[in-house]
Amino acid sequence: MLDLEFAELTDPGRVRDNNEDALGHVLPTGPAQVQSQGWFFAMADGMGGHEYGEVASQLAMKTAMDGFRKIPKGVMHVSLLPRLVQEANAAVYDAGLATALRGARMGTTFVACALRFDSAVVSHVGDSRCYLFRNGRGMQLTRDHTMADEQVRLGIISREEAATDDVRHVLMRSLGNELFVAADTLTVNILPGDVLLLCTDGLHGSVSDAAIQQILERNSDLERAAAALVAAANDAGGHDNVSVQLIRVKTVERMGLYRGRPYRLL
Repeated sequence: MLDLEFAELTDPGRVRDNNEDALGHVLPTGPAQVQSQGWFFAMADGMGGHEYGEVASQLAMKTAMDGFRKIPKGVMHVSLLPRLVQEANAAVYDAGLATALRGARMGTTFVACALRFDSAVVSHVGDSRCYLFRNGRGMQLTRDHTMADEQVRLGIISREEAATDDVRHVLMRSLGNELFVAADTLTVNILPGDVLLLCTDGLHGSVSDAAIQQILERNSDLERAAAALVAAANDAGGHDNVSVQLIRVKTVERMGLYRGRPYRLL
């Protein structure tokens, strides 16, 4: 049976007074829910200034978490997560209509990860990321929906140039900007010992991927690792809110699919 351990931490940083990040999780209440529902983790980085970004991120988080709690037994995560992202987007968009009348806009990034059996499904919009660390190697699973990242994919600038480009934080996609939003969704097989990291750009914008991996290698305890990651971002200037979720896979349940129905592999 799938078994996990996790730690999460958020911090306003050293410059900003308020924290516009939001993070949350929905855990199974027993073995039956481990198989029928699974585990859910999510993170959002609000935008809009003052209270608007904070409202957007918290609203997106509450909407997605409430939606996950209500899922029918056995629903496939790969179809569920994009729907939850769209529901969160609609909630933020509707709430933003009132702020638009006052000349302000609000929105948020969003990244979610649901785990069941032997797989993890990740769905995201914006530049909050999900990484997978396995056997001493790390891999960024998500791609940033930023203008700079788009220029890298088109070959206009290099990855090194994108790291310092003026448009590196300009989002091409976010929740709340339009009535409908396209979420990128992917599925990865998970193995015992795998560590998944969800983080806002307060971390990956200040701490390199290599440094993140070194911190995880030096801190096997997830609580200490989360604290060390946040500390590294603050030591690098702490110019933004920073949030991390660390999920370690302890055991998995190998499953196959036949005509859309899961079955246990021996």
